Amino acid sequence: MSLKFAYWVPNVSGGLVISKIPQRTGWSYDDNARYAKLAEEAGFEYALLQTRFIASYGAENQLEAITLAAGLAAVTEKLKLIAAVLPGLWHPGTIAKAITTLDQISHGRAAINIVSGWFKGEFHGFGEPWLDHNERYRRSEEFIRVLKELWTEEESSFRGDFYRTNGAPHKPKPHVVPPVFQGGNSSAAREMAARVSDWYFMNGNTVDGFREQIEDVSKQAASYGRQLKFGVNAFVIVRDTEEEARQVLRDIIHYADPEAVDGFRSQVQFAGKSSPEREGMWANSNFEDLVQYNDGFKTGLIGTAEQVADRILALKAIGVDLILTGFLHYEEDIRAFGEKVIPLVRKKEAALLSASTV
Repeated sequence: MSLKFAYWVPNVSGGLVISKIPQRTGWSYDDNARYAKLAEEAGFEYALLQTRFIASYGAENQLEAITLAAGLAAVTEKLKLIAAVLPGLWHPGTIAKAITTLDQISHGRAAINIVSGWFKGEFHGFGEPWLDHNERYRRSEEFIRVLKELWTEEESSFRGDFYRTNGAPHKPKPHVVPPVFQGGNSSAAREMAARVSDWYFMNGNTVDGFREQIEDVSKQAASYGRQLKFGVNAFVIVRDTEEEARQVLRDIIHYADPEAVDGFRSQVQFAGKSSPEREGMWANSNFEDLVQYNDGFKTGLIGTAEQVADRILALKAIGVDLILTGFLHYEEDIRAFGEKVIPLVRKKEAALLSASTV
């Protein structure tokens, strides 16, 4: 199967790095409509819209994910739209209806990313209770079970610790049952993915780090008679020479916003310490890693188009199904990735397939 490409929708201000380096990346609807059409033309299959309601790591302005996804659905034809949702601020029945509506608008291109929540400030700001780490994942699992029941059954009657439904109908049904994405490094996150999710997102990491996660989650999923697909986060810097690309990375880190990075670090460390392992998704991230808030530098898609394509094929070889990309200057970097990298990946995939059938 060909590797899939996705991009982070910049529906929060400040771009995809916590840095004061100039970024030609906007967050408005008009900006994002332009990026979505460009990404679709460039060969991207998915777009992931972030969920954020209160400013963190310098992201002062935010657009809500599902609403924006509906707007982007109206100006695209093929792009699959993954709207991130935060259980605890919504009821799954409400979100099931919203995502079904997105499915209707997009003619089957809706998907959902369940974010169990690391940012206590949002819950505190809206007067909602903040649960312990594993409780947040238990709630998310119930949320997913209710979603899938509403999307596939005539009625939903669910009895959980967090959500209940009582013979609730759900019409119309989606054209295509929306796939469920999730992330998280902890045991609770991996176990939840194995039981109920369709895709497992991983923060930036080394090849060995990705391999360990894929093998662990796959083994757990197999014990339930299930299979998952895997996506990795990567911040992409493609330039004519490796030195040029590395200099861009050095510049991003040089102009990092220390106050915002430290604020982000304190929030994620606080959230992670409530897990039984006493660590979360960013436990092994240093200051430079956290400048890209999903450890995207670690994945190593930094260099020439050829180098980046080879690195992508190495990720595919260990079981990665999707590359989730972020960029510094969205318009030109998305276009360059589509013109220079994706065709190289497709060419290398075809060569590998041909060699394997000889």
